[in-house]
Amino acid sequence: MTHPETTEVNWLTAEEQRVWRSFLALSRGMQTAIDRQLARDSALSGSEYEVLVLLSESPTGVVRSRDLLGELGWERSRLSHLLSRMARRGLLERLPCDSDARGLDVRVTPEGRGAIEAAAPGHLEMVRAALIDQLTPQEMDTLRSIADKVVPRVKDMGLC
Repeated sequence: MTHPETTEVNWLTAEEQRVWRSFLALSRGMQTAIDRQLARDSALSGSEYEVLVLLSESPTGVVRSRDLLGELGWERSRLSHLLSRMARRGLLERLPCDSDARGLDVRVTPEGRGAIEAAAPGHLEMVRAALIDQLTPQEMDTLRSIADKVVPRVKDMGLC
């Protein structure tokens, strides 16, 4: 472990600090908006919505638990607790994996599919109004390009 007194800090410049803080404000603001909109308009949390999106987009409605972990970038315990709550609510089922005795498959139920279908229109309306409609096509390309660079780097660093 390095000691602070022997490590030189590579401080952000004023412009880098503005960019970083703008990014944080955007990230927090969008997450808060998503959570509030879903709480107001549906019975789903933002996390539940994310899981149901992945399950509902699967052609079979089934996704391996480890694949959900990889897509979501969460801690195993967080996903496990959320899946347990969602299963108790009837939104999904947790099933033994046919190809791996230690694995777990997660399947969306008709109730889960109904919940995501009911929540999606209002959620997409909020995403469009808050973000998509505010950006030009070039800005959308730039934002996607930034995410395509940063997300893999964060994963490579073992931070998500």
